[in-house]
Amino acid sequence: MEDEVDRLVGAWRRERPDLDVEPLEVLSRVSRLARHLDRARRLAFSEHSLEPWEFDVLTALRRAGAPYQLSPGQLLTQTLVTSGTMTNRIDRLTQKGLVERLPDPSDRRGVLVRLTDEGRDRADQALAGLLDQERAILAELSRAQRGELASLLRQLTAPFDNIPG
Repeated sequence: MEDEVDRLVGAWRRERPDLDVEPLEVLSRVSRLARHLDRARRLAFSEHSLEPWEFDVLTALRRAGAPYQLSPGQLLTQTLVTSGTMTNRIDRLTQKGLVERLPDPSDRRGVLVRLTDEGRDRADQALAGLLDQERAILAELSRAQRGELASLLRQLTAPFDNIPG
């Protein structure tokens, strides 16, 4: 079975036989898959009236476990955005009734961001929709192939995930 990347790589091998274009065989497919995954994510989230960034914040809180609250700093760490961006996101999610700000009992100046019941329900429903979309993307692979692919991708991504700062 030939795909678009095979055609792209073949053209580069023809036009630039002096270059080793083998990395394109893997990383161009990863890039194309990322675009398909982004579309699937947006579809799953839009069915629950969420933007991808809203899903990221809500699910960070949901994964924290009851009472589903984190400090803004903890949310920054999990979502990899700037402080100003996170403040804006918390404001917008508060206006939608999906999160609430509470005083931090361990720090008089601090706040905690807590998921509301509606926020938790929306996050749970969007996650279920996302998983349906992702299962469809992976449907051509056996369980063993999915495990092998996950292991190989982990090997590639782990060094980036462990870079300080």
